[in-house]
Amino acid sequence: MKSIREGFFCLLLIPLAGSPSLRAEASTTRNEEVETCLGCHGEKDASVTLPSGEKQSLYVPRDVFEKSVHGARQGCTGCHPAQTEVPHASLTAKDKAAFSAGFKDLCKTCHFENYTKALDGVHYQILAKGGSAPFCVDCHGAHDIMHPTVPRTRVSETCGACHGDMAETYAKSVHGMALAAGNPDVPVCTDCHHAHDIADPRTKDWRLTTIDLCAKCHTNKPMMAKYGLSTNVLASYLSDFHGMSAKLATSGEKPKVVTALCIDCHGTHDITKARDGNSQVLKANLQKTCAKCHVGASKNFPSAWLSHYEPSLKRAPLVWAVGVFYKIFIPFIIGGLCLQILLHLWRVLVNR
Repeated sequence: MKSIREGFFCLLLIPLAGSPSLRAEASTTRNEEVETCLGCHGEKDASVTLPSGEKQSLYVPRDVFEKSVHGARQGCTGCHPAQTEVPHASLTAKDKAAFSAGFKDLCKTCHFENYTKALDGVHYQILAKGGSAPFCVDCHGAHDIMHPTVPRTRVSETCGACHGDMAETYAKSVHGMALAAGNPDVPVCTDCHHAHDIADPRTKDWRLTTIDLCAKCHTNKPMMAKYGLSTNVLASYLSDFHGMSAKLATSGEKPKVVTALCIDCHGTHDITKARDGNSQVLKANLQKTCAKCHVGASKNFPSAWLSHYEPSLKRAPLVWAVGVFYKIFIPFIIGGLCLQILLHLWRVLVNR
C-alpha cells in the first residue's frame, strides 16, 4: 500500500517538472555551468600535450557553441560527465586518435537508436578491426553540431572530408549540380548510402539494392513530372534480360552474373543527363558502355536493346508487330481449342 501511495505522489509531481519555474532554474544552472567551463576552455590557447607529443586544442569558441543544437539546451557535463570536478582528472589518451575515440560512445545516451544503427555500419566495422574510420563527432562535429541537412549541401561536404574524389565527381554530376542550385529533389550521399547504418557498397547484396534506390525517385510521378521524365523506367528494366537476372538474384536464386544494374549503365557518382555528350547511355557512347560486359560488342550491338522505351509503331515496329500478333494469335488459338472441346462434349451428350 505504501508503494502505491509513493507512486501516486510521484505522478502528481510529474506535471511540475515542466513548470516555467523549474525550466528557468534548469536554464540558470546550465548557463552557470557553461560560463564556468568557458572560463578556461574559452581561451584560444587552451590545449594539452599528449604523451605522443601531439598538441590537442581544448578551445571551445563561445559563439560557435551557442549556435549549435546542443548549445541552446544542454550544458557541458551532458557530454562530459567525467569532467564534473575541477581540476579535471588527467587524460589517459596517448594520441589524438585515442582522444577522439574516447568520445565515440557518449552520443548513445541521447541518440541510442542512431548509435546502434552505426554499430552495423561499415565505418564501425573498420574501427572494430583497429582501422581508421569516422564516428559520431567526426561527421557531426563536437561543439559546433548543427542540423545535418541544413543546408543539404552540408551532407556531401561532410562525406567529402574523407571521400574527396567521389564528392568532387558527384558535384559535377546532374544530381550534384542541381543540389548546388538549391534543388530539394535530388539525392545526397545519405539518401543512397544512409547516414548511420552505411553498408559496404562493394558487396553484391548492396549493389542489388541500387535498383530500389533509383526507383524511389524515378517512379515518383509527381516528382518526375516536374522534369519531364518517364516513370516507366523500372517496369521496362525489370521486363528485359538485365532486369530478369536481377529479379532472380533478389528472389533467392543465385545467377552467376547479374547485369546490368542501373549504376552499371548510368554511373554512380558521375550520373549525367541522358542527352549530355559525355553520357554513358547516349547512343553514340552505348557501344563502349555495353562493351564493359559484352566484350567485343560491335557498333550495331546496342541496337538490339530497346533501352527503357516500349515498342511502338514508330520505335521498333517489328517488335511491336510481333507483340500485337501474339496478342491476337494466342487468344484465337486458346479460344478455338476451348470451342473444340465444348463442341466435342456437346456431340457426346447428343449421341447418348
